Amino acid sequence: MPDRTQHVLTIRTPEGVTFSLAIASPISRFLAWVLDALCIALTSTVITSLIVVFSILNADLFRAAGLLVYFLVSIGYSMILEWCWQGQTVGKRLVGLRVINAQGTRLKPHQVVMRNLLRAVDFLPAFYLTGGAVSALSRNCQRLGDIAAGTIVIRNAQYTTPDLGQLTPPKYNSFRDHQHIAARLRQKVTPAEAAILLQALMRRETLELEARLTLFRELAQYLTTLAEFPQEATDGLSDEQCVRNAVEVIYRTSATTP
Repeated sequence: MPDRTQHVLTIRTPEGVTFSLAIASPISRFLAWVLDALCIALTSTVITSLIVVFSILNADLFRAAGLLVYFLVSIGYSMILEWCWQGQTVGKRLVGLRVINAQGTRLKPHQVVMRNLLRAVDFLPAFYLTGGAVSALSRNCQRLGDIAAGTIVIRNAQYTTPDLGQLTPPKYNSFRDHQHIAARLRQKVTPAEAAILLQALMRRETLELEARLTLFRELAQYLTTLAEFPQEATDGLSDEQCVRNAVEVIYRTSATTP
């Protein structure tokens, strides 16, 4: 169950692991929206200039085509980028924000569609007045689209490389032998997900044995959906060691790995 105090979303997993995420403020979200609006306007202008031939044939048809282009770009822009960039648009990336599932997990396709379709309602009567008011009053700074879709916008934390030697004694990491797969894993894992993996390892000794086994089994299975290492890299490894190896290659690039 998530709860929020002073703009921090605290999520507790069924296995007893707790982690916190900083919730984006309405002001930072508005700044990201302004940047995205500029991107949408620029994209729409470029596309409209390509269909200017319609103005020669029929001025009304050209105006209708221009409105249609703007509508499709304004809706498709956020949907496509939030799905492909793991909850970010150009504006959100520049400001350092990200959309996530309210339970702390990755967005689902229907959530991306829902929150963006309801932008039209949040925008009313103008300049996101409704969405801004609801966000300011909401417990988790959510606009109507977020509430309906079950999403939350968070601030991307900047994570420094942890002292991985404190987690377990130094061991050979078979994942390092497959740098192309390790790079794919680093690309697909979000900073919030990397922090969850790290915190699970740091708090593993505080968990009951059954909860510990279940937690690391689920984490290992999730990592497999992002980047699957070959059998020779995982043979003989427990789920916990797989997670530990993954955390090491996530936080250490090949250039910094000893």
